[in-house]
Amino acid sequence: MKLVTFTHHQATRVGAVVEDFVVDSLGNADIPARMIDFLDTGTKALTAMQAQIDSGKHRIPFTEVSLEAPVPRPGKYLAISLNYADHIAETGKDRPEYPSFFTKQSTCVIGTGAAIHRPKVSDKLDYEGELAFIIGRRCRHVPVEKAHEVIAGYTIANDVSVRDWQARSPTMMIGKSFDTTGPLGPWIVTSDEIGDPHNLNLLTWVDDELRQHANTSQMLFNCYEMVAYLSAAMTLEAGDVISTGTPAGVGVKMQPRGYLKPGQTVRIEIEGIGTLANSVIMEP
Repeated sequence: MKLVTFTHHQATRVGAVVEDFVVDSLGNADIPARMIDFLDTGTKALTAMQAQIDSGKHRIPFTEVSLEAPVPRPGKYLAISLNYADHIAETGKDRPEYPSFFTKQSTCVIGTGAAIHRPKVSDKLDYEGELAFIIGRRCRHVPVEKAHEVIAGYTIANDVSVRDWQARSPTMMIGKSFDTTGPLGPWIVTSDEIGDPHNLNLLTWVDDELRQHANTSQMLFNCYEMVAYLSAAMTLEAGDVISTGTPAGVGVKMQPRGYLKPGQTVRIEIEGIGTLANSVIMEP
């Protein structure tokens, strides 16, 4: 199932994607309007959505809706750094002994098609194509072998970074949390449809130039290991977003630098999920 948060006639709610339509949840009391509540409801909500799909009704053409970020305001947005060997090599840093996480503030999140703002205070705006996964239920101390049970599904993330502000703090948080630096989408593909999340091709384009080409099999710490590591320290909750790191090819390491400029478009494609696309404009 492909789960979306969408807006239609100025009302925002959860739906599902079938071909060129969004299956609307309006009027179904068993389907919460917010994605976090939908995921927290679990099997009941999924069963109700499947029945909505199977009815063949309640379908709105894609052209009539606006897709929002699948989880527009996650409770936590955690991202791992230095998780691909080729990216570690291009940064010149040492391979980490443990997973190294930072936080992106939830106000940075936007959906596919929304504009990334080049900040007024910096021209060092960069992209990072990444696989992200969404926690499906409240959990703590999850062993690696059971981690797949708490992942609701997978989406695409662009860990947009303001590089000079990122470098001002060892936590990197402020340079990762500017408004609009958290594109997510276009939807959540539920875990049953993905199968193995650790064998997916990932490609990132800036306009028509391919900048990143990798496979999630190249991650140093896989999705399940991330869940086990994080849940040893903190409670993970439905709707939390965890982004799994970027491969080589980021703009800051190009010669000359490949920073994003107004008028450009970043497209990230991950096998089995789809495409996340966002244009760049000057901050209004």
